[in-house]
Amino acid sequence: MSAPIRASSILPGHREEIELHTADGLRLVGELARPADREPVGTLICLHPLPTHGGMMDSHIFRKAAWRLPALADLAVLRFNTRGTSSVRGTSEGSFDGAVGERYDVAAAIEYAEFAELPNRWLVGWSFGTDLALKYGCDPAVAGAILLSPPLRFSTPGDLAVWAETGKPLTALVPEFDDYLRPDEARQRFAAVPQAEVVGMAGAKHLWVGDAEKVLDEIVRRVAPGVPVPLPKTWDGPMETGDVSAYADRTVAAFADLPVPGPQAGRAD
Repeated sequence: MSAPIRASSILPGHREEIELHTADGLRLVGELARPADREPVGTLICLHPLPTHGGMMDSHIFRKAAWRLPALADLAVLRFNTRGTSSVRGTSEGSFDGAVGERYDVAAAIEYAEFAELPNRWLVGWSFGTDLALKYGCDPAVAGAILLSPPLRFSTPGDLAVWAETGKPLTALVPEFDDYLRPDEARQRFAAVPQAEVVGMAGAKHLWVGDAEKVLDEIVRRVAPGVPVPLPKTWDGPMETGDVSAYADRTVAAFADLPVPGPQAGRAD
């Protein structure tokens, strides 16, 4: 009998705890989720929101991607905590470095996916993670990037120019009511990248609360175009239930209006 897929639903998949090792000597904790009984058709390398305000590998869209997409879309999902970031999985070594030292974290994740021979590797950044993707993710081993709620706070016009030059696909999913960058302004800012696609998400906000399914559909549409969307809302088969209570406060805190280090302090991205 089919059962509804809820926020706490964990669909079948092969999940393993992993460690990433950065070029500057840090150990980062993470997880790799893959389809249970077949090879993935694509790979998501997830770059989470601002860790000083609760962003982590378990931020709700990435958690749902890891719990659902290996079964629903044959995708591998690599999540990890950037330096100094904690979650239920554990705490990565080092400390938050304002999108500077995190360049080594992004490189370590891409390197892990490449050495594991994971196919069709895409970066999926959310908020602060979009800046990391733009600054450090235009790597030969990466097929493209999907940006969720990009604030364009730490990234520069020079970073956009690098993406423009390579021609790699770049999609920005921009909430209609985003706190930092809304669709019309985003189209102007991303015009510097001719191949960039800016998708305004009607009714959505920076947190994507209530809109995670729409986001997952848009990700799958680009990374695994052979998979029909919208993705199923029910599952006919074995399904586990995860504990999401540990994450609720962290999700809200990730976007609290509190001072943050770096440029334009006071905006939590």
